Amino acid sequence: MKSDSSVAVRDAATLIVLRDRYDRPSILMGQRGAQAAFMPNKFVFPGGALDSHDAFVPLASQIGSPCYERLADECAKDLQHALGVAAVRELWEETGMVLGSPGSWADEIPENWRRFAQSGFLPTAAPLQFFFRALTPPGRPRRFDARFFLVEAHNLCGDLDDFAQASDELRNLQWVPLQQARDYNLPFITEVVLAEVEGRIQDPSPPPSVPYFMNTEETSRFLRLRGGL
Repeated sequence: MKSDSSVAVRDAATLIVLRDRYDRPSILMGQRGAQAAFMPNKFVFPGGALDSHDAFVPLASQIGSPCYERLADECAKDLQHALGVAAVRELWEETGMVLGSPGSWADEIPENWRRFAQSGFLPTAAPLQFFFRALTPPGRPRRFDARFFLVEAHNLCGDLDDFAQASDELRNLQWVPLQQARDYNLPFITEVVLAEVEGRIQDPSPPPSVPYFMNTEETSRFLRLRGGL
């Protein structure tokens, strides 16, 4: 799928990491650089496009139902595994946080996973909850078909305040109190996703359906993904 400006749409995974859900909820965010081609200076969730290895990286456990089935809605490819892997990888690369289960890698380890593997963990997608989907509107320098996954911080391994292993892709990594997040310089779609999080803060179960903000050359509309349920 391409826009009228011939910008290819890339599948992507984004992580909404929620901490202290019932007490003082906060979310993990970082700031994109001023020179970034996509959303410069904006505070965003960790995330990014799938890469060529994601479909082949082993998972200790797969995304659960009904999220797994809903990921296939309005999707021409069998991407559930690769999306789960990408979500874990992007979280690790951009924040240094590990979402994994103790285990050893049986096969050759891709170069961009070697430091993760040295931590003694295999990536796990079981705690990921498919929460939102958004297709970047036409006319942007980059376009993504982004699946947003919610994960509670207690599922992460290690010190939640230690970002020493993070890359420099995001600056100012921090836990942002949910009630104060709107005061930050946010992309529009992030504000929409935050409203969904706020609306379900007391309910840890998967939402009855997943909002899909679809933007094409012809129309912009919200769909609801139910995975056949």
